[in-house]
Amino acid sequence: MAACDRYRYGLLGCEGYHRNCQDNMIEGLQELGVTPPAPNANSFNVFMNIPVGEDRNSLDFEPTVSQPGQYITFRAEMDCYVAFSACPQDILPIHGVGGAPPVDAHFQVLD
Repeated sequence: MAACDRYRYGLLGCEGYHRNCQDNMIEGLQELGVTPPAPNANSFNVFMNIPVGEDRNSLDFEPTVSQPGQYITFRAEMDCYVAFSACPQDILPIHGVGGAPPVDAHFQVLD
């Protein structure tokens, strides 16, 4: 699924600007002097739980099934830029049962 953007928050009823993953990724790449691809590449939502419906055409937004402290390790096999964003979604209950608020996320680059 595409990264949330300012337009999606507008469709969810948010008035005014709301932080979003698309802008976070674009800003992060620009800080490195990298021009983001146009159109911007979609995100890879590692810890989100957005199942495809039985009709194979719809999506649902479910609370995450991951637990605090869990992690994933990736290995880059070529030089690359990785834009990382902690999901700022605070309108849909995707961060946990009861609509837990967004939390910080951390990453580490290993040699």
